[in-house]
Amino acid sequence: MSTSLLGLAVPQEYGYVLCATAGTFFLGFWHGARIGPYRKAAGIPYPKAMAESSDMSAADADQKKKMYLFNCAQRAHGNYMENQPSVAIALLVAGLQYPLWSAGLGAAWLVFRTVYAVGYTREDKTKGEGRLYGAPFWFAQLGLFGLTTWTGIKMLL
Repeated sequence: MSTSLLGLAVPQEYGYVLCATAGTFFLGFWHGARIGPYRKAAGIPYPKAMAESSDMSAADADQKKKMYLFNCAQRAHGNYMENQPSVAIALLVAGLQYPLWSAGLGAAWLVFRTVYAVGYTREDKTKGEGRLYGAPFWFAQLGLFGLTTWTGIKMLL
């Protein structure tokens, strides 16, 4: 069964796709909001985007760790912002043909992106390897890209 959205026939389950897509907006907001405490703890003033090597060379070991974690939080957010637009578009397009698969992959992507961000800022990890716990987001993202491609091919055939 399908319904009409702005004159476009969409599957009834497309609401799940829209909710998953909206989830990417809220997760982006969460990413941005969680950087503030790391910035404050590291003592990095605005408009600096990252703690630079000159900042770290003048800091004690505890302050260096705080600057490192701030940089990790910033990088997790940056990586999220690099990937979110294409994922949101893939969700919306693939969801026209495969709403449940798309919404499921979108939900998995959201969960693993959260794990990625939290892992990246784990104090007991060095070199950001905690982010690897969330790396399966790549599989969800590639799945969405594949479904989007297949949707386009089916339209052409």
